[in-house]
Amino acid sequence: MNIERLYREESGRILATLIRLLGDFDLAEEVVQEAFVVALEQWPAEGMPANSRAWLVSTAQHKAVDRLRRRTRFQKKQKELERLVALEEQMAAPDPPDSLVADDRLRLIFTCCHPALAIEAQIALTLRTLGGLSAEEIARAFLVPVPTMAQRLVRAKQKIRAAGIPYQIPPDDLLPERLDGVLRTVYLVFNEGYAATSGDALVRRELCAEAIRLGRLLCELLSTCSEARALLALMLLHDSRRDARMSADGEIILLEAQDRSRWDRTQIHEGLTLLQEALRTGDASEYALQAAIAGLHARAERAEDTDWRQVAQFYDLLLRIHPSPVVELNRAVAVAMADGPEHGLRLIDEIEARGELYNYHLLPAARADLLRRLGRWAEAAETYRRALLLVTNAAERRFLEQRLTEMKAKAH
Repeated sequence: MNIERLYREESGRILATLIRLLGDFDLAEEVVQEAFVVALEQWPAEGMPANSRAWLVSTAQHKAVDRLRRRTRFQKKQKELERLVALEEQMAAPDPPDSLVADDRLRLIFTCCHPALAIEAQIALTLRTLGGLSAEEIARAFLVPVPTMAQRLVRAKQKIRAAGIPYQIPPDDLLPERLDGVLRTVYLVFNEGYAATSGDALVRRELCAEAIRLGRLLCELLSTCSEARALLALMLLHDSRRDARMSADGEIILLEAQDRSRWDRTQIHEGLTLLQEALRTGDASEYALQAAIAGLHARAERAEDTDWRQVAQFYDLLLRIHPSPVVELNRAVAVAMADGPEHGLRLIDEIEARGELYNYHLLPAARADLLRRLGRWAEAAETYRRALLLVTNAAERRFLEQRLTEMKAKAH
């Protein structure tokens, strides 16, 4: 494993451990970065250590000790001195059990999702620290300006520090008040992995795997929570299609053209079983309805076997409990597949007229696809151009450029 890949796959886990050890988000982020810089300098000559994660945690701890010593030397702060003493005692103690380290990320989620923070801040902070997403990536996920998101992150960390919010999984009686933020955060981590907002690859496998792992931990922790099972079902059903979504040379393959023999049947079986359990023990929640939609795709042996009318009906139910222009857009596509492109196009034009998805590239991309299916080549080409102005992922950009080239050729 090279250092770049290690950073993508392990930095969130290492950061979660350092936040537990240091009790300081900013200091933990700084020393994790420094530890990776040291690795870049030493490992090419000395070789990668057998336990690279432990090496990075230890190196980051030493960097933190150095920083705290400098602070106490020049500022003589009692709190900094107490933190330094505590950290040095931790470093002298035996390594913590694997179970403690394994739960660090779950502790981090519950810390970030404290009810003292606004829900948007809870999710954004967890995506930044646990998922390793940049402020730019999170801003795109929330459809807000980057400076706005950067301020949210700063204020959230300040609130945690000022309020003394503990770094721990709360007792059972306090779990429900954190649940919505925790589940939504895990799902957004998965979404960023499943359809990356930026970069060269459409899929960031390490984020999908991390979200699924956290989903399993939540199901164990909240054994009677149907929503946690529904969320895990949803992620497994989507992730089952991962290997069929890209060609060998990294190009996007749409759902209707995927080789369904490459779908992971083990994940599909587990996802459908979890969905049935969730529906049997709880209400049709947002995650359960989305999982039910994914289940309809998973059960269809061929693309033409998909029950698009039922997909649209599930989106109708989803809109009642979770109104969202993105859900509306997905419903419009389902209606187009069930009743014809003209019907879906009218619905998309209504969404576009409201301006709620002005910077969302998938709206013009979906509209262009329906125009393509209607044979309105010139209009489709112009709409693909609009989508290209908004897209930030390289794989999606290549796909849209290919579609634009096809439409321009047909229009002349």
